[in-house]
Amino acid sequence: MITTDILIIGAGPTGLFTVFEAGLLKLRCHLIDALPQAGGQCSEIYPKKPIYDIPAYPEILAGDLTDKLLEQIKQFEPGFTLGERAETIEKQEDETFIVTTNKGTKHHAKVVAIAGGLGSFEPRKPPIPNIANFEDKGVEYIIRDPEFYSGKKVVISGGGDSALDWSIFLTDVASSVTLIHRRNEFRGALDSVDKVQELKDAGKITMITPAEVVGIAGTDKVEGVSVIQNGGEPFIIETDHFIPLFGLSPKLGPIGNWGLEIEKNAIKVNNALDYQTNIPGIYAIGDVNTYPGKLKLILCGFHEATLMCQSAYKRIYPDKKYVMKYTTVGGVDGFDGTRKEAPKAVVKKIE
Repeated sequence: MITTDILIIGAGPTGLFTVFEAGLLKLRCHLIDALPQAGGQCSEIYPKKPIYDIPAYPEILAGDLTDKLLEQIKQFEPGFTLGERAETIEKQEDETFIVTTNKGTKHHAKVVAIAGGLGSFEPRKPPIPNIANFEDKGVEYIIRDPEFYSGKKVVISGGGDSALDWSIFLTDVASSVTLIHRRNEFRGALDSVDKVQELKDAGKITMITPAEVVGIAGTDKVEGVSVIQNGGEPFIIETDHFIPLFGLSPKLGPIGNWGLEIEKNAIKVNNALDYQTNIPGIYAIGDVNTYPGKLKLILCGFHEATLMCQSAYKRIYPDKKYVMKYTTVGGVDGFDGTRKEAPKAVVKKIE
């Protein structure tokens, strides 16, 4: 059994930053995430997309933000259970918790912090009869590694930011990119729409609108897609990969069965104090929670994590008094023996 002070469910930006704030309080953390790597949506959905509202970073790629957060918390030696979903929670007589994953891994913690973003995600799949037969055989709903498509023929379907952004990005990776959308208008950022138009005019992207993919051709893997344009007769486009990007549907998953107070697919918390749920010892921070005036921003998740850790410390050490010190004054001591501190002023006597 894995034992820790704070068990964090969700290894996205909010969950990762919680490790840092807990580390300042000498609290150890372990994180569970259903994804195979840390970073949440930033790593899984849009690692190459820029974020503009992170303090001190006029622009930072979502994947790079994850890397920076992992670097920041390294000295606090967090543990990770990745590729597993938190399934059940049991409150013990001593007010601690045991959380078990779908693979049977048990975690024992004094405090549980749910930082699961918008919950688990399921791709919105187009109504193509045989699409399930080609999943992981040329049909992908999420682009994890762009280099996977190097030198391949790719068909992307969709009209939002993801479809536009990945069409643009893959023009420098794939041998050919075809973008199919059922309307002539796109819902994405204006500069992305303009960029796709430029690439189309330059012959680097084939764009087919208004059109829909209605079938997939192939035996053991995708060899082509069947397309109908303007209500005409179906025609085949040869391709190695078909990537329908119609967004993801968020679901709380098993967490929704833990007895927590839920409102509109989010966990209600006490935002007047510490973001604790209706179950003492279980907190919810980041996009997964809701309260009056809630804003689903990474910045807000960082703030919530900070206050939550202060409350967690009081719960774990009710007889201790913690005096907050600024890191510029007290420095940062890692569990690995490292120390970060500002250079001391040199006092020199003048003769």
